[in-house]
Amino acid sequence: MESIQSVYIHIPFCRQICHYCDFVKFFYNEELATEYLEALFQEIDTVLPGDKHKMRTMYIGGGTPTALTMKQLHTLFRFLNKKFDFSSFEEVSIEINPGDIDADKTKLLKDYGITRISFGVQVMDDRMLEQLGRVHRVKDVYDTVHLLKQRDFANVSLDLIYALPNQTVEQFQASLDEALSFGLPHYSTYALQIEPKTIFYQKHKKGQLHRPPEDDEVMMYEILKRTMKSKGIHQYEVSNFSLPGFESKHNLTYWNNDYYYGFGAGAHGYLPGKRVTNIRPLPAYVKKAFADGKPILQVDKVSIKERIEEEMFLGLRKINGIDKKHFQERFGIEIERLYKKELENLLNNGLIYEDVQSIRLTEQGMLLGNRVFEKFLLDRDPTIETIS
Repeated sequence: MESIQSVYIHIPFCRQICHYCDFVKFFYNEELATEYLEALFQEIDTVLPGDKHKMRTMYIGGGTPTALTMKQLHTLFRFLNKKFDFSSFEEVSIEINPGDIDADKTKLLKDYGITRISFGVQVMDDRMLEQLGRVHRVKDVYDTVHLLKQRDFANVSLDLIYALPNQTVEQFQASLDEALSFGLPHYSTYALQIEPKTIFYQKHKKGQLHRPPEDDEVMMYEILKRTMKSKGIHQYEVSNFSLPGFESKHNLTYWNNDYYYGFGAGAHGYLPGKRVTNIRPLPAYVKKAFADGKPILQVDKVSIKERIEEEMFLGLRKINGIDKKHFQERFGIEIERLYKKELENLLNNGLIYEDVQSIRLTEQGMLLGNRVFEKFLLDRDPTIETIS
């Protein structure tokens, strides 16, 4: 049985709700945040009794974890340092927003063993930031990068979004170039998605949101890949780029289809044989966590069929693709035996590469990812016995 080596912790508070965001988030309230932390600790203690658990990666996301006060951050990290053996971590990440972190909070993160910072810049353009509902401005990005460098945070990732409302190809290129001028080791870059229950979704339904033409979006992605390559920043996943050695170890847990704990309101965990989804609404999460430490909304069993399909979808997001030997060791069957016709079809259409070691998407395959992924939906439900 593969062990669980990663843990995700959700802090759902924000000082501002962005127009495009559909993550579990709530306006910051000090009293509610204090109560939430107590409930979170109750959940973690119930699932992982005892102290100093050894893990490989931790990711503290949100929301905006640094929306918490200094006192609350101290409380959070004192608990986490007691619960987990931080010396065992290869990577401890936290999400921040430009402008919401000062010198004291930066020092606190460093002192408590945070090794990686992921911060949501989204675009280097004040007018577009305002349209997105962001409270920070471009100046705040510069100030935040300066703060992080002062505290010797070497592993810093910057998030960008492209194909924004009314964004031109030239504007995206300018935003990308300015973001790259910081010389950071990691960049995550995503096309804007219009998600239900967001302000942008409401505008989209009313015909008030004007996204760039599809050809422009494709061009932006091509510019992104070309520009990153020219700077020596290699693409290791469809939307992620890094200098060698700075790939996100925690996010690779997801793309490698490995197990992880998920703690907090609306958090997802992937445990042997099942996916666990927590209660989203804050009062209901807190109440259930205090009652029995199990604020679970639902548990979905993951069949061998589903696990294989997820292995294909997630693995093909990585530039290195799917390791054939690893696939056979994990599932007891050669990938060519399970997907013979599908692989031949995709190869003939120029959507994948295949060699002795791996299967990977071509450039065209990356642009048509969903079309590729659907080919790996199995029409049967194999078990370990029948496929090995």
